[in-house]
Amino acid sequence: MTDLEIAQNVILQPIKNVAQKLGLPENAIEPYGRNKAKIPLSLMDKKRAAGSNLILVSAISPTPAGEGKTTMSIGLTEGLNRLGKKTTVVLREPSLGPVFGIKGGATGGGYSQVLPMEDINLHFTGDFSAIEKAHNLLSAIIDNNIQSKTSSIGLDPRTISWKRVVDMNDRSLRSIIVGLGGTASGIPRETGFDITAASEIMAILCLSENLADLKKRLGNIFVGYTFDKTPIYARDLKAQGAMTALLKHAIKPNLVQTMEGNPAIIHGGPFANIAQGTNSVIATRMGMTFSEFTVTEAGFGFDLGAEKFFDIKCQSAGLSPKVVVLTTTIRALKYHGGAPLDQLTQPDTTALQKGLPNLEKHIENIKRFNVTPIIAINQFTSDTTEEIEVIRSLAEKLEVPVALADVWGKGGAGAIELAEKVVAICEETKGHYAPLYDWNSSVKEKIETIATKIYGAEYVDYSHQAKRDLNKIRALGLDKLPVCIAKTQKSLSDNPKLLGRPKDFIITVREIEIAAGAGFLIPITGNIMRMPGLPAHPASERIDIDEKGNISGLF
Repeated sequence: MTDLEIAQNVILQPIKNVAQKLGLPENAIEPYGRNKAKIPLSLMDKKRAAGSNLILVSAISPTPAGEGKTTMSIGLTEGLNRLGKKTTVVLREPSLGPVFGIKGGATGGGYSQVLPMEDINLHFTGDFSAIEKAHNLLSAIIDNNIQSKTSSIGLDPRTISWKRVVDMNDRSLRSIIVGLGGTASGIPRETGFDITAASEIMAILCLSENLADLKKRLGNIFVGYTFDKTPIYARDLKAQGAMTALLKHAIKPNLVQTMEGNPAIIHGGPFANIAQGTNSVIATRMGMTFSEFTVTEAGFGFDLGAEKFFDIKCQSAGLSPKVVVLTTTIRALKYHGGAPLDQLTQPDTTALQKGLPNLEKHIENIKRFNVTPIIAINQFTSDTTEEIEVIRSLAEKLEVPVALADVWGKGGAGAIELAEKVVAICEETKGHYAPLYDWNSSVKEKIETIATKIYGAEYVDYSHQAKRDLNKIRALGLDKLPVCIAKTQKSLSDNPKLLGRPKDFIITVREIEIAAGAGFLIPITGNIMRMPGLPAHPASERIDIDEKGNISGLF
């Protein structure tokens, strides 16, 4: 059966039952229908959360199809619950762009999914829509202020970097002209659209502690300069109150369930190659408030989402994971060893051996944060015993725990070995993670620390634009913010063609964007775009619905 068919064959528990399993009475949640609910922020407790074991699920550098971090996170959660450990999985919400594009949905796969699969992948509880509206409200306020003859603060349209957003892959909207149609229709200027998951408001929502913090961060969004070079923020346009009002319900995390009826909290969805790539601080802390173990994930490979998880999210919120589960697939290692994409299911220990340095580098990177790694082999039907033993041998050599996990085919039953090893590590771990850099370091020091230590670059080069951006950041007094480097997920370098563990390469920073509201800077490397395009045959071509409302084609 397909993932969707498997999901549709599960009899869902009423959300009140799932809430009770988490420890929430029925009158404490805000139901969105029969199978979804919002959790009020008042239920979050920092002191209780501090006693939970936080587990981060990451991955090696992925193939274009991804390596199953979400599937592994859900399966591990099921496995821990089977061991009698009260465990909640906390994940990001899917973006409609990938759902209708190449990658498909983001609710796990096989017998390791969160449900209701169709709802979560399509609109869910409206969080993305609210973020989109709040973002575009600021866009409208900016253009209105430029147009106004009575309330204008003198914004220079040439300095405005704030665009509009839509939750769809639509390359035609990357660069547009607004304000055409005469003087009554605004001032013409060049702008564009980003995808909603790349919005700074998405990043802000996921780093906010509460409504007050959300409003403050929204007010700190940097908009541009006036003609006399005065910096302008969203608070100068009196936009933050209305924007926060639009996000009143979106800031509350969403409660759903796994296939085995365990609680799952899903909230926020920032991309990992342009933002922090993980669910909200509020959702993670809510899961930790009510769980002995809390499983969460960070997008793409450890070099992207997990580095930002530690250096931005954990430093900002005071979180400290006990263990990192490194999702590893034999197909990805063969890909990094030079095997063609269409031959990854063919037995090939030679290519597998050549790809092992990628795994070794990610293990090395995890240890830099003073956290114990565990290799989780995400088992595929094409994997051979000989290939599995190659990875086990490397793990023995590196003295790193390893577990074979068939979570796609068996759900929680396929994650027992992994769950047992995770519990053992958590019981032994007494220390605290170590951040990679000090936020008070210079911007260049922070960028170069990540590039050389995590990516393995020889050095960092800066374009003329990036150097001008560094000067602007210093002038604005924002140089003590952490950095959220945007680069390709396909390679440890900024060149997607350099697979495996590249060496002696140069990272080139083209420009540095300011996300003052989110509280970080975004050095842009390589060809990173905030608005993806659809492929020649997008996933949307397979999605359909019948006269009874049954959806098909989601994956």
